[in-house]
Amino acid sequence: YDNGRGVRQDYTQAVQWFGKAAEQGIAQAQFNLGVMYANGQGVRQDDTQAEQWYRKAAEQGFAEAQYNLGVMYAKGEGVRQNYK
Repeated sequence: YDNGRGVRQDYTQAVQWFGKAAEQGIAQAQFNLGVMYANGQGVRQDDTQAEQWYRKAAEQGFAEAQYNLGVMYAKGEGVRQNYK
């Protein structure tokens, strides 16, 4: 649903399926939810929610999520700015 492969692209459906996998601890799905919240795709844009999902994936060692969290802290998006 996210990419529209084999189905009509539907970000709302993508968020629902990512959510099911994310709740089961799948780091890629948690990261994808973070991206969806950061970009407002299928959900209302919400940096706080993006940070929470990125953090769950980052704590499992998911490098892209760790990077995105670093960017959020550097810019103060969804979190208090903190260069450390």
